[in-house]
Amino acid sequence: MTIQHRPRGRRARPSYHRNKRSLMINPGHAAARPVLEKLIAGADVLIEDYRPGVMAAMGYGYEAMAALNPRLIYLSVSFAGQDGPYAGRAGHDPMALALAGALGRLNGLPVPSLPGLQVADVLAGAHASIAMLLALAARERSGRGQHADVAMSDASLPLLLVGMGREDDMGKLPPLGQWHPKGGVWLCGDGGYICTTDMEPAYWRRFCAAVGRPEFAGLQHDFSRHAEVESELRALFLTRSREEWFALLSGAETQAMPVYSPEEALAHPHNLARGRVIEVPLAGQEPVRQLSLPFTLSDSAPVAPRAAGAAGADNAAVLGELGFDPAALETAGAFSEERG
Repeated sequence: MTIQHRPRGRRARPSYHRNKRSLMINPGHAAARPVLEKLIAGADVLIEDYRPGVMAAMGYGYEAMAALNPRLIYLSVSFAGQDGPYAGRAGHDPMALALAGALGRLNGLPVPSLPGLQVADVLAGAHASIAMLLALAARERSGRGQHADVAMSDASLPLLLVGMGREDDMGKLPPLGQWHPKGGVWLCGDGGYICTTDMEPAYWRRFCAAVGRPEFAGLQHDFSRHAEVESELRALFLTRSREEWFALLSGAETQAMPVYSPEEALAHPHNLARGRVIEVPLAGQEPVRQLSLPFTLSDSAPVAPRAAGAAGADNAAVLGELGFDPAALETAGAFSEERG
């Protein structure tokens, strides 16, 4: 089960909350406590994303919930973790990247900028899933649950791993903004972009031959000539369209890929063939386009996706199963936004 703040009346996002039932209840209200305690007593995992201390202040901290259900996996996902000097801070994705030392290098340019995608959010979710599965596996051996502490900033630190593997002193990483023939993003004649990553010498030679500049092959590590090579390549890529360059470089078996927009990627034959983009029925509306799990297991089929409805859509069903009267809880104010 997941405990999170969602103002009443806000619609659940069909992708974010799919395959979940939604119980809309105020965890800070005294009338809600018996309901939540009964749910938690039978839960395998409780996920919460409040700032450290908020759940405990409402009476749902780890120690109290572990006493209620010793097998409970209590998963806390926060900006900077449950302890440390910044544990009490609130923050969003770019701040987590900044704290992890990743924001300044994310765009490959000397001047940092806000990312166009949520990187730390997704990394935190992925690491939270790993932590949850490890804790569940450990419970199979010990019989006990535990508290998993996942921070967005911690989850962003692995972005530094490749650089750390190449340099003992991270202060000596190559300066940003200087082109090297390990690859590039090139503006093409039709306004589209193509990305190349021919960093291995054999691929670089193949790339140079394919674009008609075989003399560049020997300049891959000649830093004094890199600006000249880059300038000529940028001019060269303007002479053909993105798809023309992709066809030419693919035919030469170099490493090249058009820089697709999100819409192009969601409609791409490869992603569709892999089953990564799916259509999920939604009652009374057109199907919702969603993403499937980003991996495949040979012997375990995923659960068929079910788009989420409005927040609290399952209140009556869930409360009825638990033996509570929804009308009585409504009268008591358990569903109000005000904290009791």
